[in-house]
Amino acid sequence: MTTRCILGLDIGTSGCKVLALDESGTILGSVVEEYPLYTPKPGWSEQDPEDWWQGVVTGIRKVLQKIGDCQVCGIGLSGQMHGMVPLDNEHRVVRKAILWNDQRTGRQCEEITELAGGLESLLGYTNNRMLTGFTGGKILWMKENEPENYERTVIILNPKDYIRFRLSGAFFTEVSDASGTGLFNVKERTWAVELIKKIGLKPSLFPQVVESTQEAGRVSREAAELTGIPEGTVISGGGGDAVISTTGLGLIRPGRVGITLGTSGVVAMGLPAYMENPNGLLQVSCNNAPGTYHAMGVTLSAAGSYQWFRNALGDYETEKGKATGKDPFYLLDQEAAATNPGADGLVFLPYLMGERAPINDPEATGAFLGLTIRHGKGHFSRAVMEGVAFSLKQVYDLILSVNPDTHPDEVVLAGGGAKSPIWRQIFADIFNLPVRTVFGSAEGGSFGAALVAGVTAGIWNSLADTVALIKPESETLPIAENVPVYAAQYAKYIRYYDALKWSYRS
Repeated sequence: MTTRCILGLDIGTSGCKVLALDESGTILGSVVEEYPLYTPKPGWSEQDPEDWWQGVVTGIRKVLQKIGDCQVCGIGLSGQMHGMVPLDNEHRVVRKAILWNDQRTGRQCEEITELAGGLESLLGYTNNRMLTGFTGGKILWMKENEPENYERTVIILNPKDYIRFRLSGAFFTEVSDASGTGLFNVKERTWAVELIKKIGLKPSLFPQVVESTQEAGRVSREAAELTGIPEGTVISGGGGDAVISTTGLGLIRPGRVGITLGTSGVVAMGLPAYMENPNGLLQVSCNNAPGTYHAMGVTLSAAGSYQWFRNALGDYETEKGKATGKDPFYLLDQEAAATNPGADGLVFLPYLMGERAPINDPEATGAFLGLTIRHGKGHFSRAVMEGVAFSLKQVYDLILSVNPDTHPDEVVLAGGGAKSPIWRQIFADIFNLPVRTVFGSAEGGSFGAALVAGVTAGIWNSLADTVALIKPESETLPIAENVPVYAAQYAKYIRYYDALKWSYRS
């Protein structure tokens, strides 16, 4: 009997990942193909969509060599959200794609908010603020600054949806990625056409929207010849990476909270019903399972804070690491583990790049507070780890404040910081919940994309059925005596911002 498998493609910022997954949830192989990033001006971030396509073609061919006779029966797509890929009437790329981390659109975001009738009115249309990363501001920027390119443009795609077009010739997006444009009615799961018209954009620029698990194209003859995937293979709607990566963590199951400890930090929760977003402090999106929703808050310096600490104050550990072959972070972890929970009163505010959730203050700055003569290097290391966890606990509390009937029973931790046993313990104690890591979390959006495509291809009946495939890797339980220590420290932490914010203003 021929084994069936699914491919998950993730169009990331540094490279594309291609992953093959079989019916049991086993990863048969994965590859990453890197491509360049262009920064033509300070704060600008662009890529050439042709680089993505060449990476996909090369990556697929390499993965197909790893899976032998396994029959590819579906393709799932994930990708960096918020990017803008404009195509002309001959379906050629008009200009390089403007990416999620591009910062040129601050004025356009303010303009969109004003044209919508203010923040509350904008939230009424989309349930989200118009952030500089979102696609909407980029389109308006192109209209105002590159009018000839805007006039040539007939359709605008997100990064993964450009790859869909190259694979199938079809123009689709799906509800989770569309939510990140800032021009999507999340509640009704459709484009916010009235808002689009109010800000002077053409509704015809936006592709048809489907649910993540719906069919949204099939591999064309031309793409089949280039990649080796059979012609006619079904392509799922897929999902934006910030959402679909949490599907790969099993956040479809109620009660499971996902925390990603990357350079930035993300707290995410799957929701069975629509959630209002007071003041737009969170990002609320459609989720990958039909009719469900997704709430998340992003902090700007999570594992990035620990990296800053290593770079700024970890010269000794770096040199010792070179001499012993040990990771400097491991050495810093050991110093932190030798200190008491709560770092003997030392508190770190991780506002090294300002902050998004939960305070939405770009002028906020970081700080160590409560410093005494008894504090040493280990206290600083531990305080950084605890401060990041406190920051993410604030985001978690914000989500729960809007959903008071939600009662999470576990945290699934992912990202580079999840490799640290002491950091896992700190999160378990601060959240007072079991903290688990799962196999597949390191694969990011490609794993979730493969699960979604498996539903589209009929391997699984629903995304709920895939949760059983997401196997635990580690479990860390709260230490009872640490919980009240951290509760008291957290109470101080959440008061420090209000006490200090006067000093952030020039």
